[in-house]
Amino acid sequence: MTIPKLVLSSPADILAAVPYLVGFHPTDSLVVAGVAGPRVRLTTRWDLPVASEDLDLLVALLRREAVAEVFVVGYGPGALVTPAADTVTRLLRAGGIRVAESLRAEGGRYWSYSCDSATCCPAEGTPYDTERSHVAAEAVMHGLVALPDRGSLRRSVQRCAGAAMRQATSRVMADLRAMPEPGGPVTDELAARFVAEGLARVRRAVGLYDAGGRLDDEGAARLGLDLAVVRVRDEAWALIDDRDAHVALWRDLTRRLEPGHVAPAASLLAAAAWHRGECALAGMALERALAADPGYSMAILLRQALAHMMSPAMLRDRMPTPAELDDEMGPARAIWLAPLRALLTRDVPGPASASALRRP
Repeated sequence: MTIPKLVLSSPADILAAVPYLVGFHPTDSLVVAGVAGPRVRLTTRWDLPVASEDLDLLVALLRREAVAEVFVVGYGPGALVTPAADTVTRLLRAGGIRVAESLRAEGGRYWSYSCDSATCCPAEGTPYDTERSHVAAEAVMHGLVALPDRGSLRRSVQRCAGAAMRQATSRVMADLRAMPEPGGPVTDELAARFVAEGLARVRRAVGLYDAGGRLDDEGAARLGLDLAVVRVRDEAWALIDDRDAHVALWRDLTRRLEPGHVAPAASLLAAAAWHRGECALAGMALERALAADPGYSMAILLRQALAHMMSPAMLRDRMPTPAELDDEMGPARAIWLAPLRALLTRDVPGPASASALRRP
């Protein structure tokens, strides 16, 4: 993620910025922020203690991102932070990456591993206050959020829908179960109409959230079911860019959709968060996706990319455009609706069977 127009000129500025870089106020954590020119290019975080092998991919990642220097910040007691800070500093210096500052923060005070002067870096630590920092104020002005802790970030992707959303979902599913069975050219035409309408709904939803709006319950339920069709989901994936709308839209659907419907939306939230460098949010979104569907291929792909510390640009640059998706996949076919039909059949309230899909 990049934070425009923020000047980090002191340890206190760095400590004020980190919660906005990772999305929450860290505890028992090691954070490495890579800088390229005047901007923070990427930020990575580990729970402490961290095994040295978990840090081995860091230098390669920073090189891919053209990072020339980094800030290292550890949160917690010295016995927990110092070994990790020493290990990552050694790896970075061996890889030719400059450590501009290395800090430990605990209890409202910080200590600098880069400073050995008792005058500016006393043994008892230096007090700091992120709440009064101009950096925090600028971050908020740019729309960045720092939740109180990691648990708050996790709760921000948990389900929060009520009876009204469940009823809306039931109505939408009842309408969709009236689709004809697959088997002929007429249903290929039906698939083409369904996909075209789904693509339009994706684009309208992104525009709605970009303007500060929100889908009503039936609109959210219908879009969630549209995403069961891979061509529609991939359109949403291909459209992801730096706008806040993508995170806002897919987080909202991740929280509102029925558990059996949530894997595509949660995976799109992960992709949107990862695109912006919000790896903690991406990981939590993937947990939701895989809890709903352990075999969901998009979530598995993104989880592997995060685990191997791939740069978001590596996958983003390989994503086809919507026009290229049309060329690659060709005209819509009835078989494209099979995942949706399976979902509608599986989630029929009460006794479910294939007969719930009416024939024309």
